[in-house]
Amino acid sequence: MDFAFTDEQELLRSQARSFLAERRSLEAVAEREGSFEPGSWQELAELGWTGVSVSEEEGGAGLGFLEEAVIFEELGRVLYPGPYFSTIALALPALAGHAALLQRVAAGELTATLAHAEAAGPRRLADTGGLATEARQDGAAWTLAGEKVLVPDLGSAGTVVVTARSGGGVGLWSVEGGAREPVETMDSTRPYGVLRLDGAPASLLVEPGSGEEALAQIRTRALAALALEAVGVGEAANALAIEHASSREQFGRAIGVYQAVSHSVVDGYVGVELARSLAYWAAWCVAEGDEQAAVAAAAAKAHAAEAAVAACERSIQVHGGIGFTWEHVLHRLYKRAQWIQAFEGFAPVLRREVASALLDVSEEESTELVQQETPVQQEVA
Repeated sequence: MDFAFTDEQELLRSQARSFLAERRSLEAVAEREGSFEPGSWQELAELGWTGVSVSEEEGGAGLGFLEEAVIFEELGRVLYPGPYFSTIALALPALAGHAALLQRVAAGELTATLAHAEAAGPRRLADTGGLATEARQDGAAWTLAGEKVLVPDLGSAGTVVVTARSGGGVGLWSVEGGAREPVETMDSTRPYGVLRLDGAPASLLVEPGSGEEALAQIRTRALAALALEAVGVGEAANALAIEHASSREQFGRAIGVYQAVSHSVVDGYVGVELARSLAYWAAWCVAEGDEQAAVAAAAAKAHAAEAAVAACERSIQVHGGIGFTWEHVLHRLYKRAQWIQAFEGFAPVLRREVASALLDVSEEESTELVQQETPVQQEVA
């Protein structure tokens, strides 16, 4: 099985890296304090990165997930502070049956996000228990009432895909209204918001009763996308560490010649490269609709997020005092890595899912098996 990218996909990577280095570099993001520039979405749309096409000749087909995977990784390298993840990874699958909204996304006129978490209800896409947001139907018209929390990129989203419950079960609706309140977070490049709905007009996207299946597909896609982003973040942190270790001198020698530094840099590099393999496997599974997609995405995100966090920590240590300053870009990479790590659960949560799938047991049983001492551990004890 060949997991290598095609020549066209590598050309897309080259184009993306050159464009971002010139127009949306990591240093430029830091100078703007991670704020989103609405015009940047139009730029991405003009490049064809929005993942959809309005061309009838192309049969409505845009980028596949492997092409989007390249973009996710490259945007992660520069901490793109816009709603690409929330629009393409979270909202786009739900908009698939709504041609008008897809056309606006493709034209760069519309961004989107997904609102699912609730203060007293579900926090993860895998969970719909306790979902309190209510969808009411009056003839052909729908309205939504409820409150959503932890909505990524809410402030810059033109439309919001909202999960709600009606008499027929859980479904997904799009809403362009509602009261929006920004929430201050650690990572200014990916802000959260609170969405309050009180009879807001809504358009049905996914029929009630099919919401759980749609959320499962969105979650798999999102985990794979974040694994790719984490690879980009980790690669950027490693590049900064290598550059500093090569140029910074102590006692007349580059600090990279000292094992305490070089070994740390190598560990960061190895971790990210292993994460890259998992992330590309997950991207392939999602693109092909492979039955292993959910497991692959969970495994990739678990390892890639940890690798990105570790790479940032090692890079900060290599930089010494300057690595801890607010002016340096490293803290921004570190914050994005931590955001990725927390989304949909930290690594132990995701690994429990992987173990459950591989062992064909419940998550509770897999937890007990993982916690049991092996004979070697018992002998050592």
